[in-house]
This record gives sequence, C-alpha cells and structure tokens, in this order.
Amino acid sequence: MDEVAVQGVHAVAVRDGKGHLDTAKVELTYRSLRILPPVGKQKRYPALSLTVLRARERDAPADRPRIDWKLLTDLPVLSNEDAIGKLRWYSVRWKIELFHKILKSGCKAEEARLRSADRLVKLIAVYCLVSWRVFWLTMINRSAPDIDAGIVFTEREQKILNFLIPNKAPTTPGSNTLGIYLTKVAKLGGYLARGGDPPLGNTVMWRGMSRLIDIALGSEIAPQLVGN
Repeated sequence: MDEVAVQGVHAVAVRDGKGHLDTAKVELTYRSLRILPPVGKQKRYPALSLTVLRARERDAPADRPRIDWKLLTDLPVLSNEDAIGKLRWYSVRWKIELFHKILKSGCKAEEARLRSADRLVKLIAVYCLVSWRVFWLTMINRSAPDIDAGIVFTEREQKILNFLIPNKAPTTPGSNTLGIYLTKVAKLGGYLARGGDPPLGNTVMWRGMSRLIDIALGSEIAPQLVGN
C-alpha cells in the first residue's frame, strides 16, 4: 500500500489520551487484490477478489497513537465515497465490542448454567436489552447530557440518587439534567468524578445501575415488610 498514491483525505473524530474529542485527518488509499488460497487447498477453495483499504495519518500526534487502519473487504471500493463508507462501518466496530463486553462481563452471560438452548436464547435476549440500556446510557451522556433526567430515571430513582449522592451546591428547579444523574449512577459504581477523569465508561455504569436497581427494589418492598 505504500506504493499506492493518496486518493483522498477524510476527517474522523477521535479522543485524545484524556478522553477529549479531537479531529484527525487520514489519507485514504485503496486497491484491489486477488488472494489465492494455500497451495494444498486450491482445489477446494476459490481465489478471493478483495479490496485493501488504508487510512493513515500523515503525521503522528503527540497525545495519542497514530491512526493507521488497514481493512480488507470483499465489497467494491470504487470511489472515495465508498472508502469513507467502509471506514464508518469500521468505526462502529469498537461500539459493538463494548456491547459484547457488557453482555459478557457485566451481565455475565457466559456464566449461565442453563441446560437447554431454548432457555439460554431467552436469557440472552433479556441480557441484550439490559446491555443495550447500559451502553445507551453511556453514549447519551456524551451526546445529550443536558436533556431531562425523567426521560431515563423514574421519580423514585431520582430521589434515591439525590439522597445517596446529594449535589455539592444548591440547584435551581429544572437544573438537574440527565448528565448529573448519570454521574451519580457512575459514582455508585466507583467513578470518582475528578476533574481530570475520562468520561463515564460502561463498567462503572453497569455497576452503578446494578446497585441502583437493587436499592430501588428494596425501597419498594421495605414498607410492606415493616408494615408502614
């Protein structure tokens, strides 16, 4: 690919070492290749016509690793628009990995001891909904932290969070936004919320949501147990 001339430049959004958004300009190069199977398997498998796509920053930045992506696809890449489209698909890959991380490490789907495929499918379906919510909460905190907290949290959940993690300074009515409550949830999961800390991550969010759900459930059944 070093022999291929630069065919376009594209701007991608990245985060620096401190989690702050930045814009990187990558040079695009792409070309088609015909890949042969191993010699001993050429009678069993056909040759593949693939496109090699490379996106590379011209200069290495000081505060993060240099972007140098090399992608292989069997889809046609005939223009810069096609190349940018494939890059956008690739940029979603890490979000898919994070979703799987929540599913496996947060919900612990791999530790299920169900003995039938039907029950396991139903359990994973529920876990997918839970994992999606945790992932969505993490992402919406970065894109729309100023929306109303009532869109996500019930009135009971907001009262619990306000009791457990009160605001450091008095707030005016309507000023408690979703971002404020998501930070409180993250604090339940171990987030310190210091000035130099990175944005909320999925790990602290699923820990915090797990604690919040348990506390909310306890607050609902406690009056019935104690009789008042």
